[in-house]
Parts: sequence; C-alpha cells; structure tokens
Amino acid sequence: MKGFYLHQCGLGVNPELRTALDVRELPTQADRDRALLGHVMTSVAKNPLAPPQGTRRRHPKMLPDGARPELMTVVNTARDKMVVTWLSDTSLRVGGLTGLHLVDLHLRENAGCGECRSPHVHVCHRWGNVNRAAAKTKPDWRMADGVISGGEIYRVSPAMISSYFEYMTTEYAQCATGHGMLLIQLSGPNRGEPWTADAARGMLRRAGRRAGLPGRIKPHAFRHSFTSAILDASGNDPYVAKEAGNWASVQTVDEVYGHPDQHSPEFIHALRTVWGEVE
Repeated sequence: MKGFYLHQCGLGVNPELRTALDVRELPTQADRDRALLGHVMTSVAKNPLAPPQGTRRRHPKMLPDGARPELMTVVNTARDKMVVTWLSDTSLRVGGLTGLHLVDLHLRENAGCGECRSPHVHVCHRWGNVNRAAAKTKPDWRMADGVISGGEIYRVSPAMISSYFEYMTTEYAQCATGHGMLLIQLSGPNRGEPWTADAARGMLRRAGRRAGLPGRIKPHAFRHSFTSAILDASGNDPYVAKEAGNWASVQTVDEVYGHPDQHSPEFIHALRTVWGEVE
C-alpha cells in the first residue's frame, strides 16, 4: 500500500502525502541482523500505513504431566539422570547445557565470582567447543585467576548438585579426558569426548518412548514447563519468572505464559459466576 501511494506521489499526485509517508524509526535486532552493516544502523524506514502489530499469544509446548518421574525411571546412566534433573530445575537450553565447562560451575555458597551468593552456573557462549554446542545468548564473560564471571547465571537446586556429584564420581571419573567439558560420551569409539546437543535430544526422545509419554520429548519443553511452574508458584508474577528463567523481557513471559490456571478455584469460580451457578 505504501509503495502504491509513493508511486502516485512520484507522478505528481498529492506531493504532501510523500512527506507524511517518509518517516523512520529505530531499528530492531532483526533489522540489524538482516543488514550488511547492521551494527552501524541508526534508523530504518517505517510504514505508517501498516496495521498495528497486535499481541498474539503463543502456546508453548509443555512436558506431559508427570514426565520427570517417568523419565527418571527409564534413563540408563547417571549422566542422563543429571540431564533430566538440570533441564527440569532450570530454564537451561540444551545448547547451553551441553556447552558447559567444569569451570562454569559454582556449586557452593559465596563462590569466587561474587555475582550470586547461592550455588549457580555460568552459561558462556564459546565458539570453539569441540562438540559445537553453544549458548543462544551471548552476554560478556571472562576468566580471571581461574574464576569465571559474567555470562548467563542460573541458580541450581540441591537435586542438581546431588546428580552432578553422582555423575562425576562414577561415570565421569572413568571416562574423562582433558577437554574440561561437563557432559561426555560414555561408550563407543569417542568415549570420553564431549557429548553433543543432538545426542542429548536423541536420549530424551528415546527415553520418552520407553516411558510411554505422549508426543516427542524435546529439551525446550523443559524450559517452558519450568517457567510456567515458576509463574504459578509466584502468584503469576512475571518479574519473578523473568529472573528465574533468564528471559529477555517481562513482556515475553506475560505474552507466552501469562494465562490463568484453568483448574484454579478462582478460574472455576469466575466461570460458575458467569454461568449463573453462584448466587
């Protein structure tokens, strides 16, 4: 539509309209990514005739009910149990999890980084991982005197720490090499080498089939389920869910997860009131 009117203005029709259509706005990250020199962009053309972009609620794919205990009964190794536990108790993405190095783990109180008093991990984006695993987001990080700081920080649960030590004292101790990455292959010709994100996805897919869970178990479903559970436990506070899940914005949390529990007493009471069942 904008192009049609600009063409008419070029033919001499209503030249004032051309001025009204010649407006610009700040570029989004997507605009910068598409441009050759996006990092130096200061503005992009705006179409005032375009319809407003309304909020479209997305429906994230959650884990099936009871998926975690079912998966824990069918996984075969301490490593796989640790993966299920870590994905369940955090909003870690599978690329960030399989890209973890041992130095990224600060599993004690008051670690040397000084950035989080509770046990936590630093998810750092690295280009050179042997298994090609990489974190999705790329906040700055650094290592000073052997201590990692920066990156994305995720707090860890006691169950995560317990599963870590079980894995490290059994399977990792028997297979580890000198690469320093957390998750390793436990068998085959590449035994001891870093475990890939695709291998983790395959493990979860097979475990889901063995457990008889509906659908295909994907790592990202853990992230959705964790955030939804945090939102419910916090009384639908999107700020708590944003911080706990390391989401980019409160708006994202609200758009994707900000929906009422359809089985809550408040929801049922509202329905019954509308239906005329409550006096």
